[in-house]
This record gives sequence, C-alpha cells and structure tokens, in this order.
Amino acid sequence: MGRQLIHDLGSGSSNDLGSVEQFRPRTLARRLTGFLPREIKAIDAKIPLESRELWKRHEVKKFTDKDGFQAKFIQHVETTLARSLYNCDELAAYEAMSEAVRDNLVIDWNKTQQRVTARDPKRIYYLSLEFLMGRALDNALINLNTDDCDDPTSREMVEGALKQLGFRMEDVLEQEPDAGLGNGGLGRLAACFMDSLATGDYPAWGYGLRYQYGIFAQKIIDGHQVETPDYWLNIRNPWEIERSEIQVPVSYYGHVERPQGASTLSPCDWIGGEQVLAVPYDMPVPGFKTSTVNNLRMWSAKPTTEFDFSKFNAGDYSNSVADQQRAESITAVLYPNDNFRSGKELRLKQQYFWCCASLHDIVRRFKKSSGDWTNFPDRVAIQLNDTHPTLAILELQRILVDLERLDWHAAWSIVTRTFSYTNHTVMQEALEKWPVSLFGHLLPRHLEIVYDINWFFLKDVERKFPRDLELLSRVSIIEDGQESQIRMAYIAVVGSHKVNGVAELHSELIKTNLFQDFVDIYGLGKFTNVTNGITPRRWLKQANPRLAQLIAEKLNDPQDQYLLDMSRLTELATFADDPIFQQQWEEVKLYNKMRLADLLHRLNDGVDVIDRDYLNETLFDIQVKRIHEYKRQQLNIFGVIHRYLSMKDMLSNGAPFVKVANKFPRKVSIFGGKAAPGYFMAKLIIRLINAVADVINNDPDIEDLLKVVFIPDYNVSKAEVIIPACDISEHISTAGTEASGTSNMKFVMNGGLIIGTVDGANVEITREIGEENIFLFGTLAEHVEELRFKHRFHNKPLPSSLTKVFAALEAGVFSTENNAEFQPLVDATRRHGDHYLVSDDFDSYIAAQSLVDRCFHRDRSSWLRKSILSVANVGYFSSDRCVEEYAETIWNVEPVKKD
Repeated sequence: MGRQLIHDLGSGSSNDLGSVEQFRPRTLARRLTGFLPREIKAIDAKIPLESRELWKRHEVKKFTDKDGFQAKFIQHVETTLARSLYNCDELAAYEAMSEAVRDNLVIDWNKTQQRVTARDPKRIYYLSLEFLMGRALDNALINLNTDDCDDPTSREMVEGALKQLGFRMEDVLEQEPDAGLGNGGLGRLAACFMDSLATGDYPAWGYGLRYQYGIFAQKIIDGHQVETPDYWLNIRNPWEIERSEIQVPVSYYGHVERPQGASTLSPCDWIGGEQVLAVPYDMPVPGFKTSTVNNLRMWSAKPTTEFDFSKFNAGDYSNSVADQQRAESITAVLYPNDNFRSGKELRLKQQYFWCCASLHDIVRRFKKSSGDWTNFPDRVAIQLNDTHPTLAILELQRILVDLERLDWHAAWSIVTRTFSYTNHTVMQEALEKWPVSLFGHLLPRHLEIVYDINWFFLKDVERKFPRDLELLSRVSIIEDGQESQIRMAYIAVVGSHKVNGVAELHSELIKTNLFQDFVDIYGLGKFTNVTNGITPRRWLKQANPRLAQLIAEKLNDPQDQYLLDMSRLTELATFADDPIFQQQWEEVKLYNKMRLADLLHRLNDGVDVIDRDYLNETLFDIQVKRIHEYKRQQLNIFGVIHRYLSMKDMLSNGAPFVKVANKFPRKVSIFGGKAAPGYFMAKLIIRLINAVADVINNDPDIEDLLKVVFIPDYNVSKAEVIIPACDISEHISTAGTEASGTSNMKFVMNGGLIIGTVDGANVEITREIGEENIFLFGTLAEHVEELRFKHRFHNKPLPSSLTKVFAALEAGVFSTENNAEFQPLVDATRRHGDHYLVSDDFDSYIAAQSLVDRCFHRDRSSWLRKSILSVANVGYFSSDRCVEEYAETIWNVEPVKKD
C-alpha cells in the first residue's frame, strides 16, 4: 500500500497536493507493509510546506519540569478521565500520572522506531510465554529519559510535583496491580532482558500473550491454596496501546490440500477449520539513561465474528456468543491446567496462536525493507525462551514454503539460521511433549512439517552414524510409545543455530546429559552458556532505594552511573570492615525489615506476626519462589519442624528459656510462591507450611523465638519488599535440577546471604563473592544418580533427625483432623525412592543452618562484612552483561544509538 500511495501522489496535480485528504497516509496502511525509509522521504517531499510547518509547530513535547508534569497530570485528569479537582482520588491520580509519564515514553518510542527503521539493522525478537513485568509506573519513573529535564533526578522531581498536587507517591504507586503476564523466574528473566535491551540501545521487540486473568490469584483458605481469577485488567491498563488496525488471522483444525502427486515438501493449502484473530497490545519498555524505548507486543484473542444475531433472535442466547467465548479462552489464563485432554488442547492452541501471530508480524516488518529472503537471517534474530515458542520454527517454515513459495530446503536453511534456543531445565520429565494425535488434529500442516524435519534430520544422523538404530530412536523428534509424542525441545535444538544454558553447571549438564547425543551429532560449537542476570534498576534502585542511595554516596556517584557499570561495586570492598559503614548498612537492613513487617501486618488483618522491638535481632530466613518438589520447600519446612521439636525437647527436659534462646536465637521463616493448580504434592507442601505456622506461632512456650509465615499471592511487587529485608535466602534445590535461578542474584544484590546447594547459578555466585560468604551444603550433582539408585534398590536408612520429624507428622502434631494428611510427603522420602534426596541432604542442611545462627547472632560484624562483600562482587550478574553476551555470541546484533 505504501508503494501504491507513492504512485498516487506522483500522478496527482499540484492542486491535488494542496488537499490534506490527498496526501494523508491511508488509515490501514500498516496492516500490510507500511512505508520504507525511502518512501517516507518521498511522501514527506509531497506534503505541503505549510502543513509540515504546522505539524512541527504543534509537535507534542515531553514534560521536563514540575510545571510541565503538573499540566499534563491535570489535563489527563480532566480530559482522559473526565474528572476534576473535587473527585480525583488516588486511583485517578495513578491513571493520570501514568498517562503523563506514558506520553513522554511514547514520544521516545516513536523516535526509537523511526531511528531503527531508517537504519534498518538486524533486529532481536524475544519470544517468551511469560513477561513478569511487575508494576510499570515506578520503573518508568526511574528509567524516564532525563537528557532534557531541568532536574536530573526525574523520579524525585515528579514526586515533588505530585506532593504539591496533594498526593503521596507511595499511595499512588500502590494503586497499580501487577501485570498478570507471568508466574516465575522465566517471566522475570524476560522482563529483565527487555529492560537491559532498551538500556543497551538494542533494536528489540518482545512477543508474549495478554492474559485476561494472569495465571491465578492465590488465596490461602484453611491453610490450602485456592486459585481465583487474577482480575488485573479490571482497572484500565494505561500502559498498553491497542493496535486494532493490525489483526492476524490464526487457523486451527481443517485439512491440507495439494495438487495430486505433490509431496509434503511442496506448497499446499490449509483449508477449513476454525479461525480467530490476534489483536496486539503494545507496552513501551524504556531504557535507563537513554532515549531508547523498545516495544513489548502482547497478543489477545478475538473471534472473527463476536455475535451471531440469528441465534440470538432464535432465543439461543448462550450459543450466540459461543464463538467469542471460545476465542477469548485462548488468552484467558497462563498455563491452562493440562491434566485433561481439553486442557492440553487449549494449551497447544495458546502456544500456536502466539507463535503464528508473532511470526506473521515479524515477517510483515521484514518485508517492508527487503524482498530477498536470503537476507532474513541477517535481519532477524529470534530467541526462543524455553520450549513454549518452538512452534515458531514450524510456522516460519510453513510461511516460507506455503505462502512465500520457497523451496523446502532453502526455507529450512533460513529457519535454522534465524532461531536460537534457551533451555531452562535439565530434567527430561520437564521437557515439553505433545501427543501426535492431538497435534495433528489441531495443526495438520505443522504435523507434516514435523515429519519432514525429522526425516531429513534422521537421514543426516544415519549418514554420520551408520546402523546406530538406538541413537536414531533416542534423537528422533517423534517419541514412540503407547501414544506417540512430539519432543518439542528436539525441534528447538534441530531448528536453531545456537542452544544455550543459563548457568555454567546447567550448560555442562545439557552437553553431558540432556542433549549429549545432539552434541555428538552437531559438535560442541552449537552449544554455549550465557549465565542469567537481573536488572539492577528494578532490583536495587527501585526495590531498595535506601541501599542504592548509600552505595551511590559511597561511590561518589550522584547520577547512579554505577547502575550501568556494576563492576564499580567492587569499590565497596574497601569499606567492608569500616564500623561506620557497617552501621549504615545495618540501618538500611533494619528499615527494610520494618517495611516487610508492615506488609505482614496488612496481610494478617492488622495483627503483627513479628515482634517489631526485636527486628534487628531476628534472622529473616526467606524462600520465595514457585512451589515445586525439586526446589525443596519440603526440606526447608522439615528443617523448621526439627528446630521447633528440638526447642520443645530442651524445654521439656528442664532447660531454662535463656539456654534455649542461646542455642536457637530469634528467627522468622518466610515462604511464598504458587503451586500449579494440578500439582498435588506442591499444594500439600503449602498446606504443611501453613499447618506448621498455626502450631508454632501459637505456642506460648517458645514465645517469639521462632515464627513461620506464608505470604499469599507472591508477585513482583511483594518481592520488592521481601527481598531487601532478607538476612538469609534459601536456594536449596537438589543438585543438578535448577537450571540457574535468578532470585538468588536478587537476594545477594540486596545484601542477603545464601544457604544453598551446589546447583544452578549458586556455583558462579560462590566463585564471584567467595566461598566464605555463602553457606553451602548437600550432595554434589555428580553423585545424585548414584544415591537415587541406592534409594530405589537398597532401602537406604533415614537419618534419626529426619525420622523424628516424620514421627511428629504421623502423630498428627501439625494436623487438625486427619493424622495422615501429610503422609504423601513422608512417603515420597521414605518409601518412594526419595527422588529429590531430602534424606541425604537433611543433616548437612541442619548443620549449615547452625552455622548461619552462630554467625548472625554471635559475630554480627563478620555477618555484615559478608553482606557488603557479597554486594561488592555481584556485578557480574547484571542482565546488561547477559544481554551483551547474547548480542555478541548468538544474535550478532549491534546497538542503535541516538545520533
């Protein structure tokens, strides 16, 4: 349409050019290919000078001072929200403030897109089913471009302006719900990457789904997790921009038609079936101290026809909106429960919907600037964040062969040079698979493509390793069995030019265990490591402003430049033994503990869980993450029970309370995280934590020496309060099961120490901060399988310490009615093979906890030294470093900086 528009302009008379209607770009031009840079210049030359000057004179400008912000704020209160001074409450203030800040971001967003379009570099497209962004307003204020602001500290300037308008910043920020676009570390990693990509001026887009109800809102009722919808969109989301002019049709079911005698390698038509529309919503993602604002595009499902009037008139009211309900269910929730076939089908539908819409959008953008498909891998880098977006590989192959009519092998060469794949697990059972029957029913053409990819791949393997039938069976994309399955991770490996792990240990296990056969086939060059990172803007500056300020003062850095170069933190090491600096450090921690105590007070209906008079003397022991057996929250709560029983034994044997308090000083064990709705054991762990809390927190014998808290509905906003308050954080997964983890990095960046296993990124954290500053325990990864074998076949005895814990559970000490309530957790360790080695690691875990107690309570100066040195050496784990490694070693993409 852009080229046709130029032709129309070129053929018009000079009088025609005087009419605004004649030269205005067509409303739906973006639906097809938009304008090329050269076409923009041609169109600009045709626009009358008077119109161009008017446009320039009335160009929208950013606010740069208090007056400018206040004018924007009041304008949005009165015109966007249709309110006034007299009925502008805190929610309205949040919306108006967000609109004002978004105006600034959108101006830079438009300039970023124009700059990237004009230079036409290679672009990064990051596909992630989760983007756990957290609240946007505070992050936007921190990242707000201040190059042309009178006050270099834009957040403080806005805070002062807001105060003059009668609002407290804290109250306004609390109005924003967390965006329900993710669940755990996968989504938080994606959010950190988006921040670092913008901060580094990389031309990048994120692609995800706009879930109507998030994953779920977690409530704890009678100690049990209860899932309810997360109505995060009930409040209008001022950060998203609906792009209704861009709609991508997505098809399901139907059948494939091709000329008689044509093979599956030939172009074909996918006929019939069901079709829905993918409508994008864009969210601006600003960088820190840069004008670059990148885009996060979230797709929402809409029906092709929302309302069947004939059915409605016939009285069939439910079915009149059936198409709408069926379509909207695709993006209703994250991770539909797949314990049932209908849930599996919906989950597969969801993944294809997202991949199809994203790929067509990427292709549309590519075709603006190039018609030569051989250039596609030089212009497009697509990163698959886990196996969920693997269908994108198949969809691009379908587009190239069926729609663009490329030769099958030429198309596959383009595909394999475009994609790269990040693996996030080392457990075979966690790798995604789809039943062939379901896959073929829903995506008939894509199943043909899977078979063709597998055929040519296995032919290549057979040439390299003749007559090795076992190898062919092991690496086949199609897994034979009672019901054949498609191994999605294998498609991701075969269809990508690079495969990376997210921590050194994880990447090594990928090569020696998970994908060992593929290493033999492709060689080591295809496999690499990029250790995860986190953004210090969110997880230090935003989450812990007092610590960030203390660091900036000590580094003599009022502009917070160290947040762009975290290696500068090493300068803090010289102050690790300074008593004055240690006192300042401890005061920051105490302030953050008070913030967390306030949060717990609100969550507990106004009742204090922790004695505020002893916050500084109380060890805050925290484990907040997705609830899963391999993350071993059960080990943690078993340890809490052991501590409690030991205290009770001492008291019952006549030990004075002072002696008990000396051996078991004050401690609060804090848990948080969600269990998948269909994961029985994870939900039982939550129930046990709450049952133990009910007993311990109400036992007058131990007073306040031990408390247990489960924080419901854990999310990013709560994490920003919890993490800065931590003294010791638990990262205690069975060795060899955690790919990396990023919460460990967040805790260390906030001065919390780690008790953990030699697993995931704990290995590299230990190397960076020093073994003396971390509390390690447990079995090493190389011994895990040997111990599992012993449990299965030799009935390995339990340690007496754990036997005592299990006896209390079976005696109903923590049960209200059913003494066998927690028997499945006991049996998983005692009778069913102890797959996660709880019994093997229990005694070393208890010993490590004793070391933590002694160091925290008896040598506080040493503890503070460890905390300071940990922060001083955490700079390696900035996501800026991480993104730079991806750009250099995997994507081959350069930043596009402002001139």
